[in-house]
Amino acid sequence: MASKGNWTVVFEDKGIQKGTGKQYVINDDTFWNQSKFSNIWAIQYGAANPSDEVEYRDETPHSSYADANLGDFQEFINRWDSAHLAYLQSEWDNDNVDGETEAEKIARLGARPTSYSS
Repeated sequence: MASKGNWTVVFEDKGIQKGTGKQYVINDDTFWNQSKFSNIWAIQYGAANPSDEVEYRDETPHSSYADANLGDFQEFINRWDSAHLAYLQSEWDNDNVDGETEAEKIARLGARPTSYSS
């Protein structure tokens, strides 16, 4: 990948990464197997050099996300947000103290996350 973007999508891994943070594998073949993605190797969305955002599997020159005509990038963000919410909920669910009541847990951690938006 030529440049680093605010978001990284690697199609071989089915992975979406926000900045330099967490990457989530999105196991949804219906999503990844869309024909519009058939020649895409990776996306560096929000890259410093916009003409370098989309990288192809073949010799097609890199292009901007807009020029690649892949639709709204929000669909990747929504999938990452959903995976991140599941992670936050799992972390909350598994952060237990022996003998602690639910009210005490909420006082210590705050309410269990119910939504997440990038």
